[in-house]
Amino acid sequence: MHLRPPGLPGRYVALGDSFTEGVGDPSRILPNGVRGWADRVAERLAKSAPGWEYANLAIRSKRLRHIAAEQLGPALAMEPTLITLYAGGNDIMDAGTNVVELLSSYERLVAPLSATGARLLLFTGYDVEVSPALRLLRKRNHAYNDGVRAIAERHGAVLVDFWAMDAYRDRRMWAADRLHMSKAGHKYMAAQVLDLLGVRHSLTPKEWDPAPRQTLREWEYAQRRWVHDWVLPLAQRKLRRVTLGDHLQPRWSEPVRVPPKGGLRRLVKAAR
Repeated sequence: MHLRPPGLPGRYVALGDSFTEGVGDPSRILPNGVRGWADRVAERLAKSAPGWEYANLAIRSKRLRHIAAEQLGPALAMEPTLITLYAGGNDIMDAGTNVVELLSSYERLVAPLSATGARLLLFTGYDVEVSPALRLLRKRNHAYNDGVRAIAERHGAVLVDFWAMDAYRDRRMWAADRLHMSKAGHKYMAAQVLDLLGVRHSLTPKEWDPAPRQTLREWEYAQRRWVHDWVLPLAQRKLRRVTLGDHLQPRWSEPVRVPPKGGLRRLVKAAR
């Protein structure tokens, strides 16, 4: 692991799927139309120590095998000092996934990242009880999370234990699809990562009044709307074997120097 003196900039490379790409946190300016927790982490790093560089290779819908095949090589070539990896969540939702085999593949992905000496952060997945329709996947998800914890310990990685974050029990931390974090959820995740890195920041948890109780009619309408808007399209994509990430490119495919003032949006505006 890189033992860098406090206050020195480095190079942060983020790998993964929609979780790290930033889906659920829309932006009219930034690449792929999203922002997300990783962008926020990069911007706070740059404010803390100007000169930080950042690449985000994550693309929505990618399975672990895609991340290993498409993102690992470029990430290693960038010689990062900080790496975050979230992978396997989409595999968990696929029918027939063998968790033992998945974790074996996951560790084969982690090993070369760990060997770089960069500070490596690994994430557990959130408890899929967030959506009642996904309760059948809980046992598989728990086994995966236990495996990630063990792999993080074996490879000296920092564990970001998403599964244990009670703040996400509030439905307002989730986007309308109930699978991705909302803007508030991404901000909260950025704060958790920065805290683990020991980076000072001003991101504070959203303070909400208690969520209003839904009537039975409101709940039924919300369920029907969710199934129509999100569940059925997802099922149709699975049948057609297409994903929302098929024609997307990484948001920040090469390291960019993050402006300490104005952040990544300043880069995009300057390019325009």
